[in-house]
This record gives sequence, structure tokens and C-alpha cells, in this order.
Amino acid sequence: MALRRAASLLLRSRLRGPVPTPARKTLNPLPAPPRRHFSPRPPPPVPASSAAAAAVAEAAEEAFETARTTKDMLAAFSRLEATVPANDKRLALACLKLGQHLEASGSADPSRVLSLALRCLGILEANPNASTSVSASDAVSLAMALHLAGSASFELSRFHDALSFLARSLRLLTPLIPDRSVAFGVGEEPEGFDVRPVAHAVRLQLANVKTALGRREEALADMRACLDLKESILPPGSRELGAAYRDLAEAYATLLDFKQALPLCQKALELHESTLGKNSMEVAQDRRLLGVIYTGLEQHEQALEQNEISQKVMKSWGAAGPELLHAEIDAANIKIALGKFDEAISVLKNVAKQVEKDSEMRALVFISMAKALANQEKAGDTKRCLEIACDILEKKELTTPDKVAEAYIEVSSLYEMVNEFDKAISLLKRSLAMLERIPQAQHLEGNVAARIGWLLLLTGKVSEAIPYLEDAVERMKDSFGPKHYGVGYVYNNLGAAYMEMDRPQSAAQMFALAKEVMDVSLGPHHSDTIEACQSLANSYNAMGSYALAMEFQKRVVDSWRSHGPDARDELKEAIRLYNQIKTKALTSLSPGGPANALPEPQEQETDSDSAKAVQQ
Repeated sequence: MALRRAASLLLRSRLRGPVPTPARKTLNPLPAPPRRHFSPRPPPPVPASSAAAAAVAEAAEEAFETARTTKDMLAAFSRLEATVPANDKRLALACLKLGQHLEASGSADPSRVLSLALRCLGILEANPNASTSVSASDAVSLAMALHLAGSASFELSRFHDALSFLARSLRLLTPLIPDRSVAFGVGEEPEGFDVRPVAHAVRLQLANVKTALGRREEALADMRACLDLKESILPPGSRELGAAYRDLAEAYATLLDFKQALPLCQKALELHESTLGKNSMEVAQDRRLLGVIYTGLEQHEQALEQNEISQKVMKSWGAAGPELLHAEIDAANIKIALGKFDEAISVLKNVAKQVEKDSEMRALVFISMAKALANQEKAGDTKRCLEIACDILEKKELTTPDKVAEAYIEVSSLYEMVNEFDKAISLLKRSLAMLERIPQAQHLEGNVAARIGWLLLLTGKVSEAIPYLEDAVERMKDSFGPKHYGVGYVYNNLGAAYMEMDRPQSAAQMFALAKEVMDVSLGPHHSDTIEACQSLANSYNAMGSYALAMEFQKRVVDSWRSHGPDARDELKEAIRLYNQIKTKALTSLSPGGPANALPEPQEQETDSDSAKAVQQ
């Protein structure tokens, strides 16, 4: 069957990059819709005129089935359309096959593909049996049509429509997916047709749509489901399976979840080395990603080692394009993290000689060079490098807005390092305006809004900072989930802003939320979690709620004590603040008040939820 033959092709598709602009893609074709199996019983006799019409329709259908080029398929479709009724299932399947072909070729307007998909759906759903029970064959055809409609809607940036189509498609396919515990022989398929490749395509497109909507945590779950499906379909040691591990590792790295990304990337490397050898380009890509992951984990020596091996493999294949240059820039950035600034600058100067004058690559070189110079406290040279980079980026805003917006974010952080806060804020606002026009970049909007709010707060513009911080919280919760550590940091900054505005009650609410998030994402003894707890104690102290202030201040004391000798100074300061709060509390008590009822910082206390304390 055509459906079985095309099933393997379906597994070659990849999740799109995290922040691409909407662009036409070339998808691997979905399997053709399943053919109908008619009863062997001969049809009843028909009049000569009906027999002739049936023969014409059959010939038109056969011509469409054998057509291969787009031109031949369009001509055959027109003949079939003229010879069969408008509600004929053969026409529905022809619409589906033509739509899949046009989408795979990338030459058709997505609105035309969507029209074909909707026409197919209209015919299939008009079947009298569709409202009661749907056969497995009909369910697969409906699911494929819904997938096609979802893909076309995605191309047209109608993301919510795409989500609806794809969710319906997955609901139809889920009951047909075989249990992984059931083993099938070689070439054996459940009920004559394996729907897992179709389900994989639907899940992959769902991940694309959710990424475009900024729902990256949900997209990651769909990618994980894609990997599970591939593991159930492909044989162990498959090269495609290695690529799937790397894709998922890259998705985790995009969300800065490097701990989850590391074992997946190591699996990809192990599989590719065993099947392709240690000097393949696939292995080079795996090692380059490993370098990025180790950098995120601040294991810079391992990162540099992986980067150097990756470059060595690329050079052995004669690679000299953008991929190798990017790897060299990555190596320079790792050297900067290791404090090897002169070595990094030497590498960057070498790369600068190999790139075009006004290319994006040249802008990246000057950004990295500025980073090295800023770490050497050479403010003048840093600013000159950043000005050159900005001049190049400004010319690229219309052609590659996503890359330029990301570059502006990095440039702003370097202006921040040399105390040019107004320039940093201006660039971040410019970046945010660009990102808001790119649906796939919603996950970056919250980060940029948070940075703007923090810099405004740092420069004393508190009233301007609060709207950016409040907006950042909502955007980041939508993109990363309510318990992401980044959300905790924004809550903490909001609390600081409210304290500056002399609103300690509002501040206490924000600090309590920050602590709650950080307890989950970072752990209760992380230094940033302890600082959030300290801020919460300070806000209660400012409100005059000394009992609550002492409760959270004692938690701070206990947490710093658990860090041992390395936190001796922090512990000393925490105890000083505890005693200060205790003195205020004693002063506020009546002369006959039970002073000895106040807890001492050395005592061990039972945990109580900070949010409940705020409600009290």
C-alpha cells in the first residue's frame, strides 16, 4: 500500500527551530489515505448509460492514482472532479492526496491546501455513519485531513485554528495506536495499517503550533511523545532515533533545562558513534550541542573539549561554512567564561577575517569581542565594538528580525556591564517591539520585559518598572509554566519595586510567591531562595508584623547555617537582623508581655507555607 510505503518517510520530519519567522517549509509527505476494500460480490447490473459513466469515473480515478507530477495530478483531479458526485468519498481522498502533494512540494499557496483539506473533511463528515460510528479506515482518513488542515493553518499563522484541527486529529488516532507492550513481527501491522507514523506527524505539528503560541512546556511534552513513538517504530541503533534524541535535547536546552538535555544528547552521541563512526558530521553536531549544554551547566572545560573535537571533525570533512564559524565563535565565548580573554580575542579576530563586512556573523564576532573587552574593564573599546555590531544589525532588522532581536538582547547586557543603562533599556525596548511581531518568539517576550523592568528599577524609575514586571510574570507563566525559576525572580523584583513605593503588604505577597516558586524550582537552601525569604522577612518587619518577620528571619538563619563555614558572613548578618526584629517586637509588647515567648534563632522550626502566612 502507498500508506505503508510512505510511513518511513514520515519519520524524517524535524521540529522547527525555537524562534524562526514563519517561512515555507518542505514537509515529508504523509502516507496516502487508506484504500477502501470493497466486497468481492459482483455489483448489481446497471443500465448501459450508468455503466459508461462508472467506467469514465474509474478511468479518471486510475489516472489520478498514477499521476506523479503536480501538473499531471492537477489535470487528473479536474477530470475526476467532473466525473464523480460532489459528495463521493473518492473525491475526498483525492483532495487529501493532492493537498499532501502540494504541501510537500512547497510550491502551493497554503490557503489552497487548506481549501482542499476542508473539502475532504466536508465530504467525509457528511457521511451518514460519521455521526454514529467511524471505522478505523475512515478515522485515519479524517485524522490525515485534520492534520493537513492544521499544517496549512499553521503556515497561514492561524495558530488557534491549527491547534483545534490537530487536537481533533490526535483524538481520532489515540485509540488506534497499539500498546507498546504488544510486540509485532517484522512487517506485521495492527489491523493491516500502522497509525503510529501518522500520530508522530500530528504530535510534531502540535509541538510546532504550541511553540508558536509560546506554550513551550506543552510543546516539549509533544516532542517527548514523538520520541516515544519513534522508539516504538524504529529498530534499536537507528540513525533517525539518534537525531530524535538530539532534537529533544536541543528543545530542553532552549528552555535552559540543561540537566534534562545532557543525557539525551549523550544518547544521541553514543548512537551516532556506534552506527556512523566517530568522525561523522552527525557526531560533530552532537558534540557541538554538548558544548552548549556544558556551558549552560557552567562546566566550561568540558564544553571547550567538546567544541574542539566538533571543530576537528568538521575540518576533517572540509567544512568551512557558517557552521564551522559559529563553532569557533562558541569556542571564543567559552574561553571568555574561563577567563582566557586574550585567547578569545585572537580567535575572534581570525573569524572576522573570514566573514563579509556587513554580515550577521560579523556582528556576532564584535558582540563576543565586546564581551571579552568588558570583562577586561576596557569600557571604551567595548562601546566601539558594540556600536559596530549595532550598525550591522540595524540593516538586518527587516530581513532577519528574530536574529536581530536576540542579538540586541545580548548587546544590551554588555551595555549594562559598562553602566550604559539608558542605552541598554532602549535596545531592550526595541527588541521587545520586534519580538511582539514574531509569534514564534513569545517565549522571549517575557524575558525581555523582565529585563526592562529590572533595569528601570535599578535606575530608580520604579513606577515605570512595575508594568513591565507585571507583564513579564504573565508572559513567562504562559511560556514556561508557573513554577519556572524565572517567574520566581520576576516576583522577587516586583516585591522590591513595591517596597520602594512603600507598599510592604503588596511586596510581602510578591516575595511569598517568589519563595514558593524558588522552593520548587531551585530548592529551599539555594542562595536566591534564601534571599527571597530574607526579603519576605523584611517586608513583614516594615509592616510591623514582627511575629511573621521573626518566623521567616529564623528560616533565613537556619538555611545559611546549613551552608556551613562558607556562609559564615551571611549567617552572622542573618542573626543580627533576627535580633533587630526581636528588639522591635519586645518594644512593641506591653510591659507585662511574655517576652520569653518569642522564638530564638537557634531553635529548629517546622515548615509553614509562605503563601498561607501572607493570607494571615
